[in-house]
Amino acid sequence: MNQKLDAPVSVVSYFDKNTLNFLPKTVIWNNRFYKINQIGLHHEYKKGDILYHIFSVTTDNLFLRLKFNTKSLNWFLEEISNGF
Repeated sequence: MNQKLDAPVSVVSYFDKNTLNFLPKTVIWNNRFYKINQIGLHHEYKKGDILYHIFSVTTDNLFLRLKFNTKSLNWFLEEISNGF
């Protein structure tokens, strides 16, 4: 079941020197920690003067789509699904 959201979340991320990208490692949503096991697709798009990064990731039992706003430095949970 896919659920579309636009929920602010906290994300622990790191910089990968091999790919020269920052990557999400853990999502904190509703006071729960979700460790990211795998990063799938990653793409960027620009809307006005704001660059957004979109990450499709999986945890132990969830699929998450995350959005990072490079201007405000805020993360948002766009989609969650428990059946992947």
